[in-house]
Amino acid sequence: MTQEHQDTYKSIFEACEEGILVVDREGTIVMANTACNNLFGYNPGEMIGLKVEDLVPPSLRHTHVKDRKTYEKHPSPRQMGKGRDLSGRKKNGTEFPVEISLNRAQIDDIGHTVAFVIDITERKKIEEALKRSEEQLIVYAAELEKRVTQRTKELDLTISKLEKANAELEEQVMIRKKAEEETQVALSRERELNELKSRFVSMASHEFRTPLSTILSSASLIERYIEPGTEEKRQKHVDKIKSAISNLTAILNDFLSVSKLEEGKVELYEEEIDLNEMLNDIIDEMSAIVKEGQKIKLIFDTDHYSLYSDKKILKNILINLLSNAIKYSEPGSKVELIVEDKNDGILLKVSDEGIGIPEQEQKHMFERFFRATNVTNIQGTGLGLNIVKKYVDMLGGSISFTSKLGEGTTVSINLQNNKPENAL
Repeated sequence: MTQEHQDTYKSIFEACEEGILVVDREGTIVMANTACNNLFGYNPGEMIGLKVEDLVPPSLRHTHVKDRKTYEKHPSPRQMGKGRDLSGRKKNGTEFPVEISLNRAQIDDIGHTVAFVIDITERKKIEEALKRSEEQLIVYAAELEKRVTQRTKELDLTISKLEKANAELEEQVMIRKKAEEETQVALSRERELNELKSRFVSMASHEFRTPLSTILSSASLIERYIEPGTEEKRQKHVDKIKSAISNLTAILNDFLSVSKLEEGKVELYEEEIDLNEMLNDIIDEMSAIVKEGQKIKLIFDTDHYSLYSDKKILKNILINLLSNAIKYSEPGSKVELIVEDKNDGILLKVSDEGIGIPEQEQKHMFERFFRATNVTNIQGTGLGLNIVKKYVDMLGGSISFTSKLGEGTTVSINLQNNKPENAL
C-alpha cells in the first residue's frame, strides 16, 4: 500500500464520528481513533496496548473474555446490543451504556477485530421516559376499566330497584324504561372512552417513539457540527427536529379535537362568511406545507359568495382535507379545491392525484383510527376524517367521497346556507 493510500485511510479512520477500536487475537488494542479516545477519556496513544477488557466494567470482564474467545473461533460481522444492555468503562471509572458492532479485517495478513462503539446514554434516557409514560397510561386505562365495572354494578342495582318499585304502575314503568335507556347510553359512552384510551396507549407508544427518536438523533448530531462550514448539516437536522415536533403537535391536536367532540364542548357560532376570501386565505396558509412542485388550485366561478355557517369549524374541515390531499400525493401533483353554488347551499370538493384508497377498505373511511393498508410509512393517527365527519354533521351537512387506487381521491361536502330571514 502506497504512503498516499495509508494517509488517506488514516484520515478517514480519524475523521469517523464513531469510536473505532482494532483488537488483535489476544484482545490487545492495537489501534484507536480520536473519537474512541474521547469516548473513553484517554489521551491519544494511551489505549494502545491495553486489553479490551480494560474498557469493560469489572463485573462483566470475565464474561467478556469468554465471549471474545468464542468470537475469535467463529468470527463474523455482527451487531451487538440487541436484546441486552452493554456497558463501557471510562478511564476515570465512569460506566455508560454503549452499542457495539464487530467486523473482521486483515492487517499485515493477520486477522484483527474492528469494533465500532457509540455512546447511547441519551437514547437510554428517552427510552426510560417513554417506558414510564406507557406504564402510566396502562395504569390509567386499568383504573378506568375498574370504574366502568363498578358503575355497571351500581347501574344494575339501580335498575333492579326500579323494577321492584314500579311494577304496578304504568307511568312508573315508563320512567324505569327511560332510566334504563339513559343508563345504557352512559355506560356505552364510558366503554367507548375506555376503548379510546386503550387504543391511544397502543398508538401513542408507536407514533410518539419515531419523532422522539428523530429529535434525539438530530440533537446529538447538531452538537458535533460546531465547526465553520457545517451550517448546512446543522440546518438539515434542525429541519428534521421541526418536522418531528410538527408531527407530534398534529397527533395531540387530533386527540384534543376528538376529546372535545366526545364531551360536547364544541359549540356552533354561525356568522356571515366571505367564502372567496376565506378559501384564498386557507390556500395561502397551506402553501407553506405543499411538496415540491405541488399546487393548490381554487375553482370557483362566483366572485363573491356569502355563506352563513361556523367559520372556525369550516376552516378546520378544509385544512384537514387539504392536508390529507398534500400528504398522500407525490411532489409535482395537482390538488384542487372546487366550489359549486347550489340553490340552497354549496358543494365543496377537495380532489387529489394521490395514492387512493383500496376499494375493499373504503367502507371504513370515516371510522376512528382507520388507516388504509397502502399508507406505508406516511405518519397519521387515523382520526382526521372521523373528526371531519363529526364537524360536517354539526353543520347539518353531508359528506361523501370517490377514490381509485393509485389515481387519487375526491371528498365532497354538501352544506346548507343557513342565511337568516332578515339578512339581505
